[in-house]
This record gives sequence, structure tokens and C-alpha cells, in this order.
Amino acid sequence: MPTLTIPDGRNIDLPRRGATWIRTADGPKGAPTVILLHGLGATGLLNWFPAFGPLAREYNVVAIDHRGHGRGIKPRRPFRLADCADDVAVLIDELGIGNAILVGYSMGGPITQLSWHRHPEVVRGVVLCATSCRFGRADQRLAPVGTAMGVGLRFTPRLVRQQMVRGMVGFNPRARRGPDWVSEELRGHDPAAVIEAAMSIGRFDSTPWIEEIDVPAASVITDYDRLVPPRRQQRLAELTRGEVFHVRGGHDACVSQPGLFVPALLSAVRSVAARSSA
Repeated sequence: MPTLTIPDGRNIDLPRRGATWIRTADGPKGAPTVILLHGLGATGLLNWFPAFGPLAREYNVVAIDHRGHGRGIKPRRPFRLADCADDVAVLIDELGIGNAILVGYSMGGPITQLSWHRHPEVVRGVVLCATSCRFGRADQRLAPVGTAMGVGLRFTPRLVRQQMVRGMVGFNPRARRGPDWVSEELRGHDPAAVIEAAMSIGRFDSTPWIEEIDVPAASVITDYDRLVPPRRQQRLAELTRGEVFHVRGGHDACVSQPGLFVPALLSAVRSVAARSSA
């Protein structure tokens, strides 16, 4: 069973915003940078750990912990998706990379869309995974997820390990980082912020403006998703005029079915990279 490639992380100060946590993996010299934006109740590592190694063979990779999640910025006011989008823009400036391909999963999808809408100059292209332009009553569907991840699971690391490790194709428990890193990632969650994030997702609606997107886009649709129905994902793909890649999995396919998800993700990023310019 292969050993996962999990890059080390570091704190980075975002001026006038706060300190956040990123993980970076260097790709080939001159390659585009891909910034990974995680979903509700996750962290950059929890959401994307199966994808770091494969992506870094072709791209420079950065994953950020969002506000109130993991070791992200400790919020001083209620969680706002727009604040996360602004964080991404400042991060790109601080890293001195000019622009990046943004890859958003679930909650990371609205953050990706808002990043382009608010800061188009730093967005080279977008990949939208298991997400939508409008979630409708998603606040009711996702709030229990946020509550469980941000409150209950924070205090039951054994349960976390069992649920997260089970079914993770390619995970080697004897590798340098064992299952304990899962509970370690969750300990930093701010339960109130996670619940506020779920509410923010339910209120999000980019349909008035997302058709104006003028950068290359691609969508990775999770066909058996019960949290973000595939029809909503497909609608976003139509509005962004992006190439579509399907994964025969549910909302947790990014970690429970990496053998299906990661190849689709790579194809989507390649599609956007090929159609974008520096």
C-alpha cells in the first residue's frame, strides 16, 4: 500500500487579517500554482491529503485552513464566506505568485466563486468540486455536519479516526503520519464558526453574477452526492461553461474514494491549466 505524501505546514501572517495555516508542495519550476480550498468542517489536510502528491508532480500546491477551521484565522466576528475569499486574495499576494488556479470543494466552491467575483485579477482559473452556485436549504442539510465536526467529533477523536480512516484507499497507518493527525486537525476548530459557516453556505447564491465568469472553469461532479445534489452541481457547470468530470461517489469522495476522485481532479486541473494563461 503506497505511503501518502503529506507536506509540512506553516503559519503565515495575512496583513490586517490574522495568522493562518498553509501546506505547500513544490511542483516543477515555472508550473502554475493550485490553491486548494476545503469544505465545511474539514481542513486543508483533511480534505485534500490524497491529492497532494499527484498534484505536486505537475503543479505548485497550496492548501489553506479557512477561518474557524483547524489552524486557520481565529475569527473575531461571525463567519463570512466573503472574508475567506479576501483571505485567499491576500494569501496570493503574500506568496508573491501573482495568480493561481483555485480548486474549491463543497464550501470551498462558494469561496472560489467569491474570490473570482471580488478579486478577478488573482484568479487564473477555477475548478469546482461537489459544490453549487446556490444551495437552497443546504443550511439545514449541512448544519448537522458542521455541528458534528466542530463540536461532537472535536471531543471524540477515537470516533473521528474510525470514520475518517475507514475506506481511505492508499492510507498507510505505519507511515510517518498515522491516524492521530485526524483528531489533531480537528482540535483547532471553532465550533461556533463552523456552525456559522454552515448557515453562510445556505444563504449563498451566485446565480446573479456567476455567468459573467471569464476565466477557464471545470467542474468535478459527485454523482451520488446527498448533500449537494448532482443537479445543482450540473447547473453550476452550465453557468460557468466549464468542462465536466464525473465521480461515481458521494459528498465524501475526496477522502473515501480517492482512487476515483483524484484522477478526475487531475483531469479538471489540467483542463483549466491548458486553457489559462499566466
